[in-house]
Amino acid sequence: MEQALEAANQAGVPVSRETAEALALYVSLLRRWNPTKNLVSASTLDAVWTRHVADSLQLVRLAPGALRWVDMGSGGGLPALVIAAALKGRDGAEIHCIESKLGKAAFLQEAARQMRVPVRVWSKRIEDVVGREPLQAEVVTARALAPLTDLLRLANPLLKTGAVGIFPKGQDVVSELTEAAKYWRFTHQSIPSVTETRGRILVIGDLSASTARPPDRT
Repeated sequence: MEQALEAANQAGVPVSRETAEALALYVSLLRRWNPTKNLVSASTLDAVWTRHVADSLQLVRLAPGALRWVDMGSGGGLPALVIAAALKGRDGAEIHCIESKLGKAAFLQEAARQMRVPVRVWSKRIEDVVGREPLQAEVVTARALAPLTDLLRLANPLLKTGAVGIFPKGQDVVSELTEAAKYWRFTHQSIPSVTETRGRILVIGDLSASTARPPDRT
């Protein structure tokens, strides 16, 4: 549990003992399931507390009052299950995980059950959930899923109704913003990551489409 507290401190997000225990359980489950489900790159597990837990936990700091989150392409539960642990015990908290791969969705279901966190798993394609199901999101996240142009297209039904997009990005963030601006109008903040020197976290708001049609790469 000490490692969980250190990760929270690195992320700048104070956590309770209960949250720290949930995070420790998550890491244990991630290590156990990863060899068969390929949830994260095996080479990153040695640095799991910084590379994955703190990296995901820092997103909570950017939307401190938000309780309803939608995570697209949740994979191994990053950032969704980490955020769910941080919000554990808060009235009204709900994190939606969208993951089409059945094995990963099964992991999300079991991890959420054991962690006792407020998670709903959608084992469907993103396009079959966002804009079609009655999700009430305050924040939309996606980690290592797609270029920004595609993320905005996928999240558009939620972002255009007031949700904020929070998307961790790497060193190509400037080119991704330039490309996305061809197809979308939006406001953004680019915030340095606390875990990756060249990483940035984009906070996207006020999304609307431009006259150019964004590409559909699905």
